[in-house]
Amino acid sequence: MPYTTTRDGTRLRYDDWGDGRPVVLLGTAMMDHRMWEFQAGFLAEHGLRCVSYDRRGCGASDTPWQGYDYDTLADDLADLLDHLDLRDVLLVGYAVGGGEAVRYLSRHGGEGRVGKLALVASTTPFLLRTEDNPDGLDIALFDEMAQAIRHDRAQWLGQLSGPFFGGPGGDPAQLPISAELADWLVRTALDTSPRAGVEIYRTLFTTDQRAETAAVTVPTLIIHGAADLGAPYALCAPRTHDLIKGSELITYEGAAHGLFATHADRLNEDLLTFAKS
Repeated sequence: MPYTTTRDGTRLRYDDWGDGRPVVLLGTAMMDHRMWEFQAGFLAEHGLRCVSYDRRGCGASDTPWQGYDYDTLADDLADLLDHLDLRDVLLVGYAVGGGEAVRYLSRHGGEGRVGKLALVASTTPFLLRTEDNPDGLDIALFDEMAQAIRHDRAQWLGQLSGPFFGGPGGDPAQLPISAELADWLVRTALDTSPRAGVEIYRTLFTTDQRAETAAVTVPTLIIHGAADLGAPYALCAPRTHDLIKGSELITYEGAAHGLFATHADRLNEDLLTFAKS
C-alpha cells in the first residue's frame, strides 16, 4: 500500500485510483479511506482520478500523539497534494473533512491545486454555542463524547449507528443499510486511536470557521441531509451556503449523516456531475 510522509514525519496511507481530473476525498472524524468504498470506485470508473487517504491517527496511517488541529491536518493534505503533484482538484470534504478542506484553502490558498470544493455533511462553519452563536451545541456534548470514547468506544460507536445512518428514532436495529455494512463501518472506526478520536472531535466541535468559510472563492457544492444530527442541518448547511458566495446547496430530505452509505448512488451522481461540469 502506498504511503507519503508529511513535514513532521507522519506517514499517511493513501489510495490513488483511475485517471482524469483528480478528486481527493476527506472523510469523517473516525473513519478512514474505506468509508469511500462506494464513491472512489464509481468515480474512477467514470473517468476521474480518485485519491483517498487515512487521516493521521486513523486506519493504517501513523498515530502520533499530537497534530489533530486543523492547521496540522491541512498541512498533511498539502503534503499529499504536493507528493502526487495534483492540480485542478475537486476537493471533497465530509463532516470534519469539510473543515479540513476550508482550512487548507485559507492556510495554503489552494496553491493552484484546488479547482472546486464539495462539502458533504460538513461541520462548517461553527458548531459550538457561544454568545454570538447562541444556537450552537453546548460544550457538555463534546465532553460526553470524549468520555464515551475513552471509556468504551466500541459500545459508543455501536449506539451511534442509529442516528448516524438514520434508523427510525435512532434505532440501530432499523437502519436503511444492512446490519452487516453498519457493523463493518463501525469496525473501521475502531481503527482510529482513542487519542485521535477525542482530539479530532475537539477540533471540529470548537473551531470557529465562519470567517475562513466566507473567504472561499472556488466553485462550491454543498450536500447535506435534512435529518443530520452529526452536523446539524440548520447549524451547518444553510449557514455555509450563505457564507460562500455562489455556492450551490443540495438538500437530501429525510437523510441523516451517513450519506456515503445510505444515499451512495445519489451522492455518486451529484459528485460526478459537479466534477465534470
